[in-house]
Amino acid sequence: MNRWMRRVRGALGMGLAWGLAWFGAGMVIMLGFLLTTGSTGADVPYPLGFGAFGFVAGVTFSGVVGLLEGRRRFDQMSLPRFAGWGAVGGLLLSTVFVLAVALTEDISFLSNLVVLGPIFAGAGAACASGALALARRAEDGAFLESGEDVVKVGLTESEKADLRLGP
Repeated sequence: MNRWMRRVRGALGMGLAWGLAWFGAGMVIMLGFLLTTGSTGADVPYPLGFGAFGFVAGVTFSGVVGLLEGRRRFDQMSLPRFAGWGAVGGLLLSTVFVLAVALTEDISFLSNLVVLGPIFAGAGAACASGALALARRAEDGAFLESGEDVVKVGLTESEKADLRLGP
């Protein structure tokens, strides 16, 4: 049970991090519309909509990586592979979104997927790369901090004797 709770907490954390990044992208888009046209140009504010999509994309990505790369640590994963899984998560989200909209409205599924698919895949790849870089940085910092405690403790006399004697 504890392992599943850690995975759920990690997926929610990834979703929040991605939601925050996509919220920022939505802010930039909204400000661009505001500066060029004088209005935001949408019924739903871009930051909130993008933030919600980012949260879902982050949770989806976490699920994809958990299923396919669950046994690997962050230092064992390559950045291009991790970015690829992020792109897969973004493409999966865009497919579900376009399919849901196509079922409720009279729009073309394929033409909208061709437009939204690469955008969501690129955003997923960028967020995945950033997440891996941050995780590796945090992991390195944790190792450095734990190393300070080891230096302070030192070796006991019996451990020093064992080292002198060898295997």
